[in-house]
Amino acid sequence: MSFSRFLDDAQGRVEAVLAAALPTDCSPSRELSDAMRYSVLGGGKRIRATLIYATAETVNCELTTVDPAAAAVEIIHGYSLIHDDLPSMDDDDLRRGKPSCHVAFDEATAILAGDALQSLAFELLAHPHEQLTAEQRCAMVTTMATAIGVQGMAAGQAIDVAASALGLDITGLERMHRLKTGALIQACCRLTAIAGGAGAAALTALDNYSAQLGLCFQICDDILDVTASTDQLGKPNGSDDARQMPTYVTLLGLDGARQAAEHCSQKALEALTEFGPEADTLRELVRFQLERAH
Repeated sequence: MSFSRFLDDAQGRVEAVLAAALPTDCSPSRELSDAMRYSVLGGGKRIRATLIYATAETVNCELTTVDPAAAAVEIIHGYSLIHDDLPSMDDDDLRRGKPSCHVAFDEATAILAGDALQSLAFELLAHPHEQLTAEQRCAMVTTMATAIGVQGMAAGQAIDVAASALGLDITGLERMHRLKTGALIQACCRLTAIAGGAGAAALTALDNYSAQLGLCFQICDDILDVTASTDQLGKPNGSDDARQMPTYVTLLGLDGARQAAEHCSQKALEALTEFGPEADTLRELVRFQLERAH
Protein backbone atom coordinates (compact mmCIF):
# COMPACT_ATOMS: atom_id res chain seq x y z
CA MET A 1 0.00 0.00 0.00
CA SER A 2 1.31 3.48 -0.87
CA PHE A 3 1.81 5.96 1.96
CA SER A 4 -0.80 8.33 0.52
CA ARG A 5 -3.32 5.48 0.55
CA PHE A 6 -2.32 4.56 4.11
CA LEU A 7 -2.76 8.19 5.17
CA ASP A 8 -6.19 8.42 3.55
CA ASP A 9 -7.29 5.14 5.13
CA ALA A 10 -6.02 6.22 8.56
CA GLN A 11 -7.79 9.56 8.32
CA GLY A 12 -11.05 7.93 7.26
CA ARG A 13 -10.78 5.24 9.92
CA VAL A 14 -10.19 7.56 12.85
CA GLU A 15 -12.83 10.01 11.60
CA ALA A 16 -15.42 7.24 11.82
CA VAL A 17 -14.23 6.22 15.30
CA LEU A 18 -14.35 9.85 16.45
CA ALA A 19 -17.84 10.42 15.05
CA ALA A 20 -19.10 7.43 17.03
CA ALA A 21 -17.27 8.41 20.22
CA LEU A 22 -18.19 12.09 20.43
CA PRO A 23 -21.47 13.10 22.12
CA THR A 24 -24.53 13.80 20.01
CA ASP A 25 -27.33 16.31 20.38
CA CYS A 26 -28.94 13.84 22.80
CA SER A 27 -26.42 14.79 25.49
CA PRO A 28 -27.53 17.00 28.43
CA SER A 29 -26.07 20.13 26.81
CA ARG A 30 -26.65 20.44 23.06
CA GLU A 31 -24.33 23.45 22.79
CA LEU A 32 -21.48 21.67 24.57
CA SER A 33 -21.75 18.53 22.43
CA ASP A 34 -21.99 20.67 19.29
CA ALA A 35 -18.81 22.54 20.28
CA MET A 36 -16.96 19.28 20.89
CA ARG A 37 -17.96 17.81 17.53
CA TYR A 38 -17.29 21.12 15.75
CA SER A 39 -13.74 21.25 17.09
CA VAL A 40 -12.75 17.64 16.43
CA LEU A 41 -14.56 16.39 13.34
CA GLY A 42 -14.01 17.20 9.69
CA GLY A 43 -10.53 18.68 9.76
CA GLY A 44 -6.90 18.20 10.60
CA LYS A 45 -4.14 16.04 9.21
CA ARG A 46 -4.73 13.26 11.77
CA ILE A 47 -0.97 12.74 12.01
CA ARG A 48 -1.22 11.42 15.55
CA ALA A 49 -3.79 8.78 14.65
CA THR A 50 -1.79 7.88 11.56
CA LEU A 51 1.28 7.45 13.78
CA ILE A 52 -0.67 5.07 16.01
CA TYR A 53 -1.85 2.97 13.06
CA ALA A 54 1.64 2.94 11.51
CA THR A 55 3.13 1.86 14.83
CA ALA A 56 0.50 -0.87 15.10
CA GLU A 57 1.66 -2.15 11.73
CA THR A 58 5.24 -2.13 13.02
CA VAL A 59 4.53 -4.10 16.22
CA ASN A 60 1.97 -6.41 14.59
CA CYS A 61 -1.00 -5.08 16.53
CA GLU A 62 -4.57 -5.20 15.19
CA LEU A 63 -5.92 -1.77 14.25
CA THR A 64 -9.15 -2.48 16.14
CA THR A 65 -7.04 -2.78 19.29
CA VAL A 66 -5.73 0.77 18.95
CA ASP A 67 -8.83 2.48 17.56
CA PRO A 68 -9.70 3.88 21.01
CA ALA A 69 -6.15 5.18 21.45
CA ALA A 70 -6.18 6.76 17.99
CA ALA A 71 -9.42 8.55 18.82
CA ALA A 72 -8.16 9.53 22.26
CA VAL A 73 -5.00 11.24 20.99
CA GLU A 74 -6.96 13.16 18.36
CA ILE A 75 -9.49 14.21 21.00
CA ILE A 76 -6.69 15.36 23.31
CA HIS A 77 -5.14 17.24 20.39
CA GLY A 78 -8.52 18.84 19.68
CA TYR A 79 -8.87 19.94 23.29
CA SER A 80 -5.37 21.42 23.25
CA LEU A 81 -6.15 23.44 20.11
CA ILE A 82 -9.35 24.85 21.61
CA HIS A 83 -7.47 26.07 24.66
CA ASP A 84 -4.45 27.19 22.61
CA ASP A 85 -6.68 29.50 20.55
CA LEU A 86 -8.32 31.18 23.56
CA PRO A 87 -7.82 34.94 24.04
CA SER A 88 -5.76 34.26 27.18
CA MET A 89 -3.43 31.96 25.23
CA ASP A 90 -2.58 32.58 21.55
CA ASP A 91 -5.80 34.49 20.79
CA ASP A 92 -6.30 32.97 17.34
CA ASP A 93 -9.65 33.32 15.60
CA LEU A 94 -9.08 30.74 12.85
CA ARG A 95 -8.41 27.00 13.13
CA ARG A 96 -8.49 24.37 10.37
CA GLY A 97 -9.92 26.92 7.98
CA LYS A 98 -12.93 27.87 10.12
CA PRO A 99 -13.62 30.07 13.16
CA SER A 100 -11.98 28.86 16.36
CA CYS A 101 -14.27 27.25 18.92
CA HIS A 102 -14.49 30.33 21.15
CA VAL A 103 -15.46 32.43 18.12
CA ALA A 104 -18.03 29.98 16.74
CA PHE A 105 -19.59 29.51 20.18
CA ASP A 106 -18.26 31.58 23.10
CA GLU A 107 -15.27 31.50 25.41
CA ALA A 108 -16.97 29.70 28.29
CA THR A 109 -18.33 26.98 25.99
CA ALA A 110 -14.90 26.58 24.40
CA ILE A 111 -13.23 26.08 27.79
CA LEU A 112 -15.86 23.53 28.82
CA ALA A 113 -15.60 21.74 25.45
CA GLY A 114 -11.86 21.35 25.99
CA ASP A 115 -12.44 20.06 29.51
CA ALA A 116 -15.04 17.55 28.33
CA LEU A 117 -12.86 16.36 25.46
CA GLN A 118 -9.99 15.64 27.84
CA SER A 119 -12.19 13.50 30.09
CA LEU A 120 -13.67 11.71 27.06
CA ALA A 121 -10.18 10.71 25.89
CA PHE A 122 -9.49 8.99 29.21
CA GLU A 123 -12.90 7.34 29.14
CA LEU A 124 -12.02 5.79 25.78
CA LEU A 125 -8.66 4.50 27.03
CA ALA A 126 -10.11 3.06 30.23
CA HIS A 127 -13.15 1.39 28.70
CA PRO A 128 -13.00 -2.45 28.72
CA HIS A 129 -11.66 -3.89 25.48
CA GLU A 130 -11.61 -7.58 24.64
CA GLN A 131 -8.11 -7.33 23.14
CA LEU A 132 -6.56 -5.42 26.06
CA THR A 133 -6.00 -6.48 29.65
CA ALA A 134 -6.83 -4.22 32.58
CA GLU A 135 -3.08 -3.81 33.16
CA GLN A 136 -2.55 -2.65 29.57
CA ARG A 137 -5.40 -0.16 29.77
CA CYS A 138 -4.09 1.17 33.09
CA ALA A 139 -0.63 1.61 31.57
CA MET A 140 -2.13 3.43 28.59
CA VAL A 141 -4.09 5.79 30.84
CA THR A 142 -0.90 6.52 32.80
CA THR A 143 1.03 7.12 29.59
CA MET A 144 -1.52 9.64 28.35
CA ALA A 145 -1.79 11.41 31.70
CA THR A 146 1.98 11.83 31.88
CA ALA A 147 2.18 13.08 28.30
CA ILE A 148 -0.36 15.87 28.71
CA GLY A 149 0.23 17.04 32.27
CA VAL A 150 2.88 18.89 34.22
CA GLN A 151 5.60 16.63 32.77
CA GLY A 152 4.37 17.13 29.21
CA MET A 153 1.96 19.20 27.13
CA ALA A 154 0.61 21.48 29.87
CA ALA A 155 4.14 22.36 31.00
CA GLY A 156 5.12 23.09 27.41
CA GLN A 157 2.12 25.36 26.99
CA ALA A 158 3.02 27.20 30.21
CA ILE A 159 6.52 27.82 28.88
CA ASP A 160 5.03 28.90 25.55
CA VAL A 161 2.80 31.49 27.23
CA ALA A 162 5.86 33.03 28.88
CA ALA A 163 8.26 32.41 25.99
CA SER A 164 8.49 35.96 24.64
CA ALA A 165 9.35 37.27 28.12
CA LEU A 166 11.76 34.41 28.85
CA GLY A 167 13.86 35.09 25.75
CA LEU A 168 14.37 31.39 25.00
CA ASP A 169 17.55 30.24 23.30
CA ILE A 170 17.59 27.20 21.00
CA THR A 171 18.00 24.80 23.94
CA GLY A 172 15.03 26.29 25.76
CA LEU A 173 12.96 26.31 22.58
CA GLU A 174 13.69 22.63 21.99
CA ARG A 175 12.75 21.78 25.56
CA MET A 176 9.46 23.66 25.21
CA HIS A 177 8.51 21.83 22.03
CA ARG A 178 9.53 18.43 23.36
CA LEU A 179 6.95 19.04 26.07
CA LYS A 180 4.21 20.93 24.21
CA THR A 181 4.19 18.93 20.96
CA GLY A 182 6.60 16.05 21.31
CA ALA A 183 5.22 14.45 24.47
CA LEU A 184 1.87 13.61 22.86
CA ILE A 185 3.56 12.37 19.69
CA GLN A 186 5.78 10.12 21.79
CA ALA A 187 2.69 8.89 23.62
CA CYS A 188 1.24 7.70 20.31
CA CYS A 189 4.05 5.19 19.90
CA ARG A 190 4.08 4.24 23.58
CA LEU A 191 0.32 3.62 23.67
CA THR A 192 0.55 1.35 20.65
CA ALA A 193 3.62 -0.48 21.94
CA ILE A 194 1.74 -1.22 25.17
CA ALA A 195 -1.33 -2.38 23.27
CA GLY A 196 0.78 -4.60 21.02
CA GLY A 197 2.86 -6.08 23.84
CA ALA A 198 6.12 -4.83 22.32
CA GLY A 199 9.39 -5.70 24.05
CA ALA A 200 11.80 -3.32 25.72
CA ALA A 201 14.09 -2.94 22.69
CA ALA A 202 11.19 -2.08 20.39
CA LEU A 203 9.78 0.37 22.91
CA THR A 204 13.14 2.15 23.24
CA ALA A 205 13.50 2.36 19.45
CA LEU A 206 9.98 3.75 19.06
CA ASP A 207 10.57 6.22 21.88
CA ASN A 208 13.72 7.55 20.20
CA TYR A 209 12.00 7.65 16.82
CA SER A 210 8.96 9.56 18.08
CA ALA A 211 11.10 12.05 20.03
CA GLN A 212 12.88 13.05 16.82
CA LEU A 213 9.67 12.96 14.78
CA GLY A 214 7.97 15.31 17.22
CA LEU A 215 10.82 17.79 17.02
CA CYS A 216 10.89 17.55 13.23
CA PHE A 217 7.13 18.18 13.19
CA GLN A 218 7.47 21.37 15.22
CA ILE A 219 10.41 22.72 13.22
CA CYS A 220 8.44 22.17 10.02
CA ASP A 221 5.49 23.99 11.61
CA ASP A 222 7.75 26.96 12.36
CA ILE A 223 8.97 26.96 8.76
CA LEU A 224 5.44 26.76 7.36
CA ASP A 225 4.34 29.64 9.59
CA VAL A 226 6.49 31.94 7.47
CA THR A 227 6.42 30.18 4.07
CA ALA A 228 2.79 29.03 3.70
CA SER A 229 -0.35 31.11 3.28
CA THR A 230 -3.24 31.34 5.72
CA ASP A 231 -5.37 29.38 3.24
CA GLN A 232 -2.79 26.59 3.12
CA LEU A 233 -2.39 26.45 6.88
CA GLY A 234 -6.04 26.80 7.82
CA LYS A 235 -4.94 29.24 10.54
CA PRO A 236 -3.28 32.68 10.48
CA ASN A 237 0.25 32.59 9.10
CA GLY A 238 2.94 34.67 10.73
CA SER A 239 1.18 34.41 14.10
CA ASP A 240 4.37 33.53 15.96
CA ASP A 241 6.15 36.56 14.55
CA ALA A 242 3.19 38.78 15.42
CA ARG A 243 3.43 37.63 19.05
CA GLN A 244 7.23 38.03 19.00
CA MET A 245 7.60 34.34 19.79
CA PRO A 246 11.00 32.68 19.43
CA THR A 247 10.92 29.98 16.76
CA TYR A 248 13.42 27.82 14.94
CA VAL A 249 13.26 30.27 12.05
CA THR A 250 13.88 33.37 14.17
CA LEU A 251 16.74 31.69 16.03
CA LEU A 252 18.36 29.73 13.20
CA GLY A 253 17.12 31.43 10.03
CA LEU A 254 15.08 29.68 7.37
CA ASP A 255 17.98 27.64 5.99
CA GLY A 256 19.16 26.73 9.47
CA ALA A 257 15.66 25.59 10.46
CA ARG A 258 15.45 23.41 7.35
CA GLN A 259 18.81 21.85 8.20
CA ALA A 260 17.60 21.20 11.76
CA ALA A 261 14.45 19.49 10.46
CA GLU A 262 16.54 17.33 8.13
CA HIS A 263 18.86 16.39 11.00
CA CYS A 264 15.91 15.31 13.17
CA SER A 265 14.45 13.30 10.31
CA GLN A 266 17.70 11.41 9.86
CA LYS A 267 17.90 10.68 13.60
CA ALA A 268 14.32 9.40 13.49
CA LEU A 269 15.12 7.05 10.62
CA GLU A 270 18.25 5.82 12.38
CA ALA A 271 16.15 4.90 15.42
CA LEU A 272 14.18 2.44 13.28
CA THR A 273 17.15 0.19 12.48
CA GLU A 274 15.68 -2.17 15.09
CA PHE A 275 12.92 -2.92 12.56
CA GLY A 276 12.69 -4.23 9.02
CA PRO A 277 10.09 -3.46 6.35
CA GLU A 278 7.30 -3.60 8.93
CA ALA A 279 8.37 -0.05 9.89
CA ASP A 280 8.35 1.34 6.35
CA THR A 281 5.18 3.36 6.98
CA LEU A 282 6.85 4.99 9.96
CA ARG A 283 9.77 5.85 7.68
CA GLU A 284 7.42 7.35 5.11
CA LEU A 285 5.81 9.43 7.85
CA VAL A 286 9.18 11.11 8.46
CA ARG A 287 9.48 12.03 4.78
CA PHE A 288 5.89 13.28 4.78
CA GLN A 289 6.75 15.69 7.59
CA LEU A 290 9.57 17.23 5.60
CA GLU A 291 7.47 17.63 2.47
CA ARG A 292 4.07 18.69 3.80
CA ALA A 293 2.65 22.04 2.72
CA HIS A 294 0.43 22.67 5.76
